Amino acid sequence: MPGTLFSKYTWQDSPWSNVAINDIIWKEVTAFLEAEEIARLATELASEKQARDVAMLDVRALCSFADYFVICTGDTKRHIEAIWQGIGEVLKTKGVIPHHKEGTPDSGWMLGDFSSVIVHIFAPLERDYYQLDKLWDKATPVVRIQ
Repeated sequence: MPGTLFSKYTWQDSPWSNVAINDIIWKEVTAFLEAEEIARLATELASEKQARDVAMLDVRALCSFADYFVICTGDTKRHIEAIWQGIGEVLKTKGVIPHHKEGTPDSGWMLGDFSSVIVHIFAPLERDYYQLDKLWDKATPVVRIQ
């Protein structure tokens, strides 16, 4: 029956009604790719797109909302977009889609929230201004590509 979870319950009445579909998908995907693998792949893809100052930080001991940050710099708006698309397209082929996205190339900052992995792509001025590397300096650096 369309629009129902079970014959007598509608989707809205179900315990799943307030769960975003991405949350359900994420739980399925984590069996295939662990957070560290996603972060390493995002780091590698950013580097392949010629991102500068790529950092993968292990933040598990410092925060509850993520396991890893990937932080990198794109030189222009087009470069930021290319880095984002490169990461997004490959992760999508692996069944990993962002839970949430923020920012635009025009703003000088884009964020992809892949649940346990947060990817930050900055323009040089914004990276210097926000100084996430310094803010999270107690995190364990896993990879750093200059």
